[in-house]
Amino acid sequence: MTRILARARPDPYVVALLLVAVTAVLVPVRGEPALVLGQAVKVAIGFLFFLYGARLSTAAAWDGLRNWKLHGATLMTTFVLFPLLGMACSVLVPAVLPQSLYLGVLFLCLLPSTVQSAITFTSLAGGNVAAAICGSSFSNLLGVLFTPLLVGLLMTSSTGGFTVLAVRDIVLLLLVPFCIGQLLRPMIGEWIRRRARVLGFLDRGVILAVVYLAFSEGTVSGVWQQLSPAGFGVLIVVGGALLVAALVGTALLARWFGFSRGDRIVLVFCGSNKSLASGLPMASVLFGSAELGLMVLPLMVYHQIQLIGCAWLARRFAKQAAEPVGVG
Repeated sequence: MTRILARARPDPYVVALLLVAVTAVLVPVRGEPALVLGQAVKVAIGFLFFLYGARLSTAAAWDGLRNWKLHGATLMTTFVLFPLLGMACSVLVPAVLPQSLYLGVLFLCLLPSTVQSAITFTSLAGGNVAAAICGSSFSNLLGVLFTPLLVGLLMTSSTGGFTVLAVRDIVLLLLVPFCIGQLLRPMIGEWIRRRARVLGFLDRGVILAVVYLAFSEGTVSGVWQQLSPAGFGVLIVVGGALLVAALVGTALLARWFGFSRGDRIVLVFCGSNKSLASGLPMASVLFGSAELGLMVLPLMVYHQIQLIGCAWLARRFAKQAAEPVGVG
């Protein structure tokens, strides 16, 4: 029983996100302080994507392209299969999901893979860690460009399309800092690596600020009146169904390509995980509306589900590898 409870224990950072969200609902920032916080968050997001660019090894990502089948399958899952799953969820509107929550589900499906979680789960499961590093890095490199493009392609009819200001913010707050970080990586990469722990707290602090601002805007505009406890329960079920569909889809794709066990594990975890660290700042830049809280809620729910589900799956993979193979 203790072991089961330990596996189901929520990630402390997710707990912090939920506490910040609840605080924003109860004590929202409004008026002039909200405007100041909004500008500060924009600057912080630019710095955050500068750090992402400085951390990600472009050389490792490109070197990994030698295993082009595996990384092509990962990108296919991330940027083709998931968007199709998100579009399929439109049948749930409005009977099961309100439009605002559905848009959050669709946005979740357009995000790149995680880096840290996918690599950690691959390592625990005994998979090809080097390929996981390459695959998740390449997914995030492309995600800075692909996610805004997919949002513009699939969500414009519902969100009103990209304004000139939104396009400007995408370029100035996401693409330009990311590219500068990539260019400066040879000079500052080692310095950043040595201070990874401190900068990790900065990452988390910026994302917590994004969540607080988003949920505050939702409270001030009365958005949360649209979400019932039953609706939240439906969101959990939808998130779980998306994870199961992604895990099954990646397993079938790996079998079809004839991947080795190590590469199958990479595809399962890199293909099914979605990045909270990239998704929340991107949402703040791409949407920036009063309904931003509802837009990011599905991502926060899915993140916790993927941590629990993939931790269990990684342990199962590891146990299977440790079991002796029976002889005739």
